[in-house]
Amino acid sequence: MIDIIEYPTTDANLYLDLLDPDDARQLAGRVDHFKGSSVIHINSTAYGGGVAEILHSLVPLSNALGVETQRAVITPRDSRFFDATKRIHNMLQGAEGELTDEELAIYYGCLDDIAEDIEQAGLSADVWFFHDPQLLPLGRLLDRRTAPIKVWVVHIDLTEPNPWLMERLLPLTEAYDLLICSLDDYAPRQAPEDVGIFVAPPAIDPFAPKNCEMPRHKAADIAKALGIDVSRPLVTQVSRFDFWKDPWGVIDAYRFAKRSHPDLQLALLGLSQANDDPEGEQVLRSVAEHAESDPDIHLFFSPYDLPATNDEIVNALQTHSRVLVQKSTREGFGLTVSEGMWKGKPMIGGNVGGIRLQIVDGESGYLVDNAEQAGQRMTQLLADAELCAEIGRNARDRVRQRFLIPRLLNDYLRAAQQARSAAPQPVC
Repeated sequence: MIDIIEYPTTDANLYLDLLDPDDARQLAGRVDHFKGSSVIHINSTAYGGGVAEILHSLVPLSNALGVETQRAVITPRDSRFFDATKRIHNMLQGAEGELTDEELAIYYGCLDDIAEDIEQAGLSADVWFFHDPQLLPLGRLLDRRTAPIKVWVVHIDLTEPNPWLMERLLPLTEAYDLLICSLDDYAPRQAPEDVGIFVAPPAIDPFAPKNCEMPRHKAADIAKALGIDVSRPLVTQVSRFDFWKDPWGVIDAYRFAKRSHPDLQLALLGLSQANDDPEGEQVLRSVAEHAESDPDIHLFFSPYDLPATNDEIVNALQTHSRVLVQKSTREGFGLTVSEGMWKGKPMIGGNVGGIRLQIVDGESGYLVDNAEQAGQRMTQLLADAELCAEIGRNARDRVRQRFLIPRLLNDYLRAAQQARSAAPQPVC
């Protein structure tokens, strides 16, 4: 099944006012180029996870600027599809193993059905963006009448992918006119020569409920309602309960810092668990065991009896925390890093992938290679309010310059122009 997500109108001027004049002119020029054209972004989940969050903001902004844009979400007929695609996700980020014949049959079979649904619904556009490996086989299944220009966007870390899987998936990229990666290092090795590569790091929406400015008293009230002692320091990681986010290492870092700051508290916030991620509950159980019933370690996971919306809670805990963490061991980008930096907070991030792109070590945050280093940086920041403030100011400015949603829209339109020039021309 395929669903079209409807969005209310948004005020484009709010976003344009954040841009430098040259950037605003570039975006306006690209919007003019695509007026009269139609665009579809298609992904595998309506909510939860970075891709859904990006599209939730990018699609209405694109429409507000005058580019006809839709967002489509797939619902596979077989629930095992997401078990297979989660394994694909993990393997593309370096996990060992091979898919079974049954898993491959589920993966391809569900997308065959989705392609039929698209054709029967008469869904078409001038430019299609297919997001992440869940959608990769669709490119070859939709003909050029339905999808004249096809772009595959891969948001995950492909620096050390599973060779067995890459050998089977890379040929599927031949159906696309362009591949978009978050970093140069993620460009698939041995990709078909005639398929172009475009680099476009993700970005955040500064006006989304989780990112807009929240009064400190409101943030404290929400934190208190969650059972956190607001008179004591708090460190928070916001991310799905996922193996690659290393919540166990965050707990170890917290325990290291607690030696010097015995009143420290930790929050691990996994509210926005994507509905295409079946491993969250298993990881949560393991993390809860590692926490060893420490009353100062707070674990939050939907569904949960909460005093505010998920986005408000993310905003509140990031606003209230002294220090934020994203200790991933693999990370395509990590939107939560820019979200925390935007709030003027010092961020400690794993020294991997897209986190390295966001944090300038020692200037707008700190990069760490292990839990002990993370604990040392926590200890340092908790002891130095002036350092926290300086790092936080630098962090917010870096996000403003590089990682806000208007820049990403400009990148996608620029990529679509490049793809359009590379696409086969129709035969008259």
